[in-house]
Amino acid sequence: MQKNPLRLPHGSPRLPAVTIASYSLELREGKGFVGDRASRTAFREGLDRWRKLYRRLLAEDVLGEAPTEDFGKRTIDTWLREEGDAAAVILSAMEDHAAQLARVVRRFARHASWQGVQRVAIGGGFKQSLAGRYTIRRADQLLRDAKVEIRLRAMHHHSDEGGLIGWVHAVPPALWRHYDGMLAVDIGGTNVRCGIVRVPGESGRKPRDPDAARVGSLRKWGHAEDKETTHREHLVQGIADMLTRLIDKADRKGLNLAPLVGVACPGHIHGEGLITSGAQNLPGDWEHENFNLPQKLMEVLPSINGIPPHVRLHNDAVVQGLSELPWMRDVSRWAVLTIGTGLGNASYVNGEDRDD
Repeated sequence: MQKNPLRLPHGSPRLPAVTIASYSLELREGKGFVGDRASRTAFREGLDRWRKLYRRLLAEDVLGEAPTEDFGKRTIDTWLREEGDAAAVILSAMEDHAAQLARVVRRFARHASWQGVQRVAIGGGFKQSLAGRYTIRRADQLLRDAKVEIRLRAMHHHSDEGGLIGWVHAVPPALWRHYDGMLAVDIGGTNVRCGIVRVPGESGRKPRDPDAARVGSLRKWGHAEDKETTHREHLVQGIADMLTRLIDKADRKGLNLAPLVGVACPGHIHGEGLITSGAQNLPGDWEHENFNLPQKLMEVLPSINGIPPHVRLHNDAVVQGLSELPWMRDVSRWAVLTIGTGLGNASYVNGEDRDD
């Protein structure tokens, strides 16, 4: 075990089981970025275009009066199951989106850091819907038809949990000889998720099994809809409050938590805990040279088992992708795309195949 396994660097590309070949790639296309074509926003825009076309053809709006951006995943999935005119509109948008997703994968595959990628896990909230899962399967089929040797599949964990569970694969495995679990945070442009990630097994010489990690006491805060969350400091304090309540709960339950908090956040993460380029969807300036999120949290969080907690920061797509590691050990190189407000991305090289 390392001399101090809790003092881990922020945003490290070298993790116990994998090397991160790249993350937050911004591949330009025209005036925008390639990834924007496969985002959740792009799907909504495509749905709106097909809605208007069908309205002209049928002389009525088969999706009703509500704006397209107000349709939730459940509403869209309900229309799909009913197989009427509304389903036809949605299926048309899904077919377009699948084609764009396949195109984005092919474009990323040409980047040096994606060379040799054999499998791509698709995460984010989009894959939680019937429409999302169909789109992923259809994009995979389009890649097969084009003889592209990259397979797509939806991530196994729920989107609310993947960005938390991934942290167990970012810390030294020997840590689980001493602790039951750890605290984790996933900061997105719309929601913040906090939870206790527990690693089952018995304490002792044999490490617990990180592959079986599960999230308990999940807390979710839709900060983007909170009218008071207009400043960076309010969001940081809200995260600290959520973590403090989880620490108190773990203490009451007698859980032996590691004095370590993993925080997944958009943007490029530097070793000293600074964030650059990619955090623009968060309120306030998270990319300021004097803003250090880990330090801010460590200043206000209470002790865990009598020890001031260390806060470790990494990119949100990287951490969500790490949750898929148990299903990626049969390939040497793999990647993740997270479909949300934007399109997060990361690529990995498994331990036995990386250069030392």
